[in-house]
Amino acid sequence: MFGKSPPTPTRELTDDETASEVVVKEILKTPPLQSKNPKIAFMFLTPGTLPFEELWENFFQGHEDKFSVYVHASKQKPIHVSRYFVDRGIHSEQVVWGKFSMVEAEKRLLANALLDPDNQHFVLLSDSCIPLHSFDYVYNYLMYTNVSFIDCFVDPGPHGTGRYSEHMMPEVEKHEFRKGSQWFTMKRQHAIVMMADSLYYTKFKLHCRPNMDGRNCYSDEHYLPTFIRMKDPAGLANWSVTFVDWSEGKWHPRAFRTQDVSYDLLRNITSIAESTHVTSDESRTLLSSPCMWNGMKRPCFLFARKFYPETLGKLIHLFSNYTKV
Repeated sequence: MFGKSPPTPTRELTDDETASEVVVKEILKTPPLQSKNPKIAFMFLTPGTLPFEELWENFFQGHEDKFSVYVHASKQKPIHVSRYFVDRGIHSEQVVWGKFSMVEAEKRLLANALLDPDNQHFVLLSDSCIPLHSFDYVYNYLMYTNVSFIDCFVDPGPHGTGRYSEHMMPEVEKHEFRKGSQWFTMKRQHAIVMMADSLYYTKFKLHCRPNMDGRNCYSDEHYLPTFIRMKDPAGLANWSVTFVDWSEGKWHPRAFRTQDVSYDLLRNITSIAESTHVTSDESRTLLSSPCMWNGMKRPCFLFARKFYPETLGKLIHLFSNYTKV
């Protein structure tokens, strides 16, 4: 179950909302242009040099007609070791963790990737992300289903709905506010919908910020899950295909060092078939649901983070073994 059709509005829409509804509905009901050479756009959001280019080269090799690469380097120009990343940088601006500049960078990457009509699916990755499967496995997983893998759940606690501001009314009501990991993959229609949106984009830019009304709100965790779910819940898989380990309960996820990396660790991650979230209220409720792909239960994850650069050698050594389906 990926969701249901949006409910009939219970109040009169504002002019801006009506305009937004018209545009989004037109985009969603218009079939995407059929590409003779459909590709996946891999969009890397990084401060500078990408430490895992060599690993990604192993992943991409032999599939040159099925992918494109885009790099948003927010602090310094990367030094490349892989041919697949040379001259793939886009115009980049500074990105500050937790601020709206993160969403702006995501939109900048999508806009550049959308210029290529062959790009049919879009994957957002960080400099600490690694692939968990072969290229063919990832390509088939993303291209042969009609959903975007955007993490989306209700967290009634202070790090979820507690971040909501009533300034988002009337367009975004509290019961519609959602949370999710920023690491998405998105089908072309949804990427165009995001390009067309200024109403909800502006609402989050103005009213979901750190240190606002005595609370911290991070738009990269709330804008897309809330907006896409409001507009096309049936087109949403409510989990991210990028594995992140939050088990330490800190502000940032666990980061894996060389001694942590093993064949068993990687196989364990690739065998996970349940999407889990823990609410931030006192109950610390564990929310769990099976990862359903075209009606079948499948492993959830195609990529993983965060890995320290020091793990590169070990990951390359293990790559051909752990990526076997």
